[in-house]
Amino acid sequence: MPSADGRGPGDFPAADDPTREAGAPTWMSSELAGVPDEFQRLWTPYRMAYIQQGQQPEPHACPFCVAPTLADADGLVVHRGRTAFVIMNLFPYNTGHVMICPYRHVATYDLATTEETAEIALLTQQAMRTITAVSGNHGFNIGMNQGQVAGAGIADHLHQHIVPRWATDANFFPIIAKTKALPRLIEEVRAELQEGWLS
Repeated sequence: MPSADGRGPGDFPAADDPTREAGAPTWMSSELAGVPDEFQRLWTPYRMAYIQQGQQPEPHACPFCVAPTLADADGLVVHRGRTAFVIMNLFPYNTGHVMICPYRHVATYDLATTEETAEIALLTQQAMRTITAVSGNHGFNIGMNQGQVAGAGIADHLHQHIVPRWATDANFFPIIAKTKALPRLIEEVRAELQEGWLS
């Protein structure tokens, strides 16, 4: 049976033909549904586990609940307040990327108490002053992702990101290689921020 444009099986290369260009249609693919476009497809069925289960930790393994029970260096804790604490981000966007978390396992900002939100705000100011004094950054990105659908990596435990920025911190690595170049080790930065903490 000819294809829609009148070509037959002999007009298409076989799927295993070594001379066939990548992405060139075969007789079978010419008869299937869909319109060819300029995109290449990367089939990744192994990601179904991530799609179906997500990256959220089990409730008993929340890293923001575990970290304060450890020594500061082991838990990457920078500073401890009464209702909230400051912790290094294990997967930082920039050197000095910290997060402010309440000790209480609460998911969203509206569920935090007045005391918790007040201390989160205070610790945010203190972290900004400390990071600037220690690293001489030029600005900050500060924010919260509320809920898994909004991009929260750990949706069940409230945390606010504080990411220091420099005028020269952007480069081509994240664009072409999905790689962030971080010039300093996390523990080195954590210890320096802790030692220089400005209350």
